[in-house]
Amino acid sequence: MKRLKNTLIAPTVWLSTVVFFLAIAPLEAFGLTFTMIDVPGAIRTLAIGINTYGDIVGWFQDPKGIIHGFLLSEGRFTTIDAPGATHTVALGINVRGQIVGHHVSGEKFQSFLLDNGNFTTIDVPGSTSTGVQGINNQGQIVGDYIDVGGTHGFLLEDGNFTVIDVPGAMATKVRGLNARQIVGVYIDARFTEHGFLLADGNFTTIDDVSGGVRFVDAGGINARGQIVGEQFDEGMRGFLLDKGNFTTIDVPGAAGTTALGINTRGQIVGMYVTPRTGAEHGFVAE
Repeated sequence: MKRLKNTLIAPTVWLSTVVFFLAIAPLEAFGLTFTMIDVPGAIRTLAIGINTYGDIVGWFQDPKGIIHGFLLSEGRFTTIDAPGATHTVALGINVRGQIVGHHVSGEKFQSFLLDNGNFTTIDVPGSTSTGVQGINNQGQIVGDYIDVGGTHGFLLEDGNFTVIDVPGAMATKVRGLNARQIVGVYIDARFTEHGFLLADGNFTTIDDVSGGVRFVDAGGINARGQIVGEQFDEGMRGFLLDKGNFTTIDVPGAAGTTALGINTRGQIVGMYVTPRTGAEHGFVAE
C-alpha cells in the first residue's frame, strides 16, 4: 500500500459546552438490555462511538435543523461544536478522551481530531474530501477519502497516511479499528456492499451467509475482535459478529436498527428508527 505524509494543522480552540442529563428507558431483547439515548430537545440522536469507560459520542439535530456533536459521560451530555462550523459530527472516542469527527464550515467539509480542547484538521494530501471515522487507544485514526481515482480507506499514524484499498473493489471505506485490526465496507463491481476485516495485511470479506442479506457494513471492532455493523435484508438490522457467529441486533419494536460501535466490555452503541414517525434515536446495549 502507498504511504503518504501530511502535516496536521492545529488551531487551539475549545468546543462549546452545554450539559444535559440522560433519560434512561431500558428495553430487553435476546439477552441485551437497551438504554435509549436522546439528547433533550433534539429531533434526531445517533450514538456512534464508545470507549472502554462507557463514554459515548455521536450527533444530534436540533429543532432548527443544525447538527451538533455530543459527548455523553457519566450520564451528562456535552455539546461539541467546531469553531465556525454550521454542522459538527462526533464519530469516535478512545480511552484518552480523544474524539474524531467531521464538521462543515460554509460549503467546506473537514475532518478533525479533538484532543485536550484543541481541534486539529485532518486532510489526506491530494484529496477532495476526507472523512475520519474512528480512533483507537494508540491514537491511530482511520477513515476514507475521495480523489480523482475514487473512494479509498486510510490509516493515519504518526502523521503518515497509509492507503487502504480492498483488491478489486470499486470503493473502500474504513469504519473502525482496534490495536491490530481494521474493519469497514467495500463496493464490488456489481455495486454490492460487503464488510471486510483487515488483519496482518490480509483482507477477509464479512458477509452473513444466512440468506437474503443484500449488503453488510462492518462498523466497529473491539480489542476482543468482536465486530458490529449493519445488514440489510427485508429491512435495516444490526449485527454482532463474534468468533464467526452472527447475532442479529434489533431494538424491540423498532422499524430498523444499526449497530455502530462496540467497546472492550461488549457495550454496543447505535441507532434505531421508530416505525410510525421514522424518528431516529440512539441506544447503548449490554
